[in-house]
Amino acid sequence: MSTVRLFYALWPSPQLAASLAQWAQAARPACGGRVMRTETLHLTLAFLGPVEAQLADTLAAATPGYGIAPGEVPLDHLGVFQRPRILWSGPRDTPPSLQAVHDDLWQRLAGYGLAKPPQPFRPHVTLLRNIEHAEPPPRLPADAADGARTPLIWRYDRLVLVASESLSGGSRYRIVAQSRPLDA
Repeated sequence: MSTVRLFYALWPSPQLAASLAQWAQAARPACGGRVMRTETLHLTLAFLGPVEAQLADTLAAATPGYGIAPGEVPLDHLGVFQRPRILWSGPRDTPPSLQAVHDDLWQRLAGYGLAKPPQPFRPHVTLLRNIEHAEPPPRLPADAADGARTPLIWRYDRLVLVASESLSGGSRYRIVAQSRPLDA
């Protein structure tokens, strides 16, 4: 039986993705590593890994029925995951509204026999892979337009179900379904 590699995520607007890509380029001289492609930037809510194709179809059909409340995530922190050598950006503290979206999603997924991972939720966007230096830059990158070092604000009102295909140059992501805003 065939499987599909899936994850649920928040997907950035084109403007936010472009700003995150600028952050990655700005951090690269200090960290080294490979800049993530703009079209792959996302904030994972639930990594499912390989799932049977039939379950993947079921999840894709159910996803439009997931209404989530609109919220915001301040990207006000740069961090490093040592073992995979990743530089990321995310909130210094997880907003309660985002934690609620994460917890509710895993509660729904439990109904399909999928188990929530034991580690705590750490919302982040991967900016660089295979970094050479274990310390993140000491400050947020400056905005190209005005030079300010202010957090980016990620506004969300839906989540997406994404299929991931491994390729020689990295992964290719395809959105297979998305939820609706709660007020829609």
